[in-house]
Amino acid sequence: MTTVAPSRARRIADLVGRARELGIVVALALVIIPTAFVNPRFVEAQGIRDLLLNASVVAVLAAGQTLVVVTRNVDLSVGSTLGLSAFLTAQTFADHPDTPIVLGLLVGVGVGLVCGVVNGLLVAVGRVPSLVVTLGTLYVFRGVDFALAQGTQINASNLPDELLDLGNGRLFGVPVLVLITLAVVAAAALYLRSYRSGRDLYAIGSNPEAAVLAGIPVPRRVFTAFLLSGAVAGLAGALWVARYGTVDAAAGTGLELQVVAAVVVGGVAIFGGSGTVVGAALGALLLGTIASCLVVLRIPAFWQQAISGALLIGAITVDRLLALRLARELRGRSDHDA
Repeated sequence: MTTVAPSRARRIADLVGRARELGIVVALALVIIPTAFVNPRFVEAQGIRDLLLNASVVAVLAAGQTLVVVTRNVDLSVGSTLGLSAFLTAQTFADHPDTPIVLGLLVGVGVGLVCGVVNGLLVAVGRVPSLVVTLGTLYVFRGVDFALAQGTQINASNLPDELLDLGNGRLFGVPVLVLITLAVVAAAALYLRSYRSGRDLYAIGSNPEAAVLAGIPVPRRVFTAFLLSGAVAGLAGALWVARYGTVDAAAGTGLELQVVAAVVVGGVAIFGGSGTVVGAALGALLLGTIASCLVVLRIPAFWQQAISGALLIGAITVDRLLALRLARELRGRSDHDA
């Protein structure tokens, strides 16, 4: 009996992924069109810009989270990492107003890298389940944030205008923050698709034991995934400062659940091995759009959580059904080729 060629399996998986992304686009249309009938201003240029801005930070976090989830892991500490990096970035600019913008952003990325190293070492080297590790570091990083902040708050008046322009300025009519988000998503997508170490992440998520037998350095790749997730979360913290201006120790609280929901709704299998960064970003846009539509339609805010939860459960169910169907399809083709 011959086995199915990996390229054929990959083509089938890619087809399923594109179908999921197209489904998100259709869902976006089904959400936006009725809302536009109620309030036509919702689809005006400013309304579209607001939708994109509101989803930007979550989309950035989702790009980093995708790298982890495809390895059959999860990073629940991204919200706390964002909060810690946001406060330290804002404090750097407040204490040293002449700090170059790029250097200030690198402070946020550096804080995220440190958090990613902690998570990566515990998961990849210590072999502790990622759910346990990142649930613990979620509270540790947040505790460090509160200890450093000591109840203080940094306001937009303490921050340079050049930084705030990143969160509220435009370039050729497009918000700068949206352009940065697109760059992050494109870079993560390119890494997963075009680099061997990125493709290895899919192999690890599909079958960790087989990945080891194939010679893939699994611990190193998993460590890299958490390192990159931390760095992206750190960048998201710096962008949070640029977007909202006012920062305290509670910044980003609870954001990790929105990010995981966006990733899974976007078609990244919670069981690992499949999904795209583009899909995760679209998932963030869909959840953000739903939240905005509920406000326009004057529907109570608690329905947002209920809808997000229902979408998450539905996405996980669809992922499982698709995985089983894909496995049957591959086995059927293998038997046919025997």
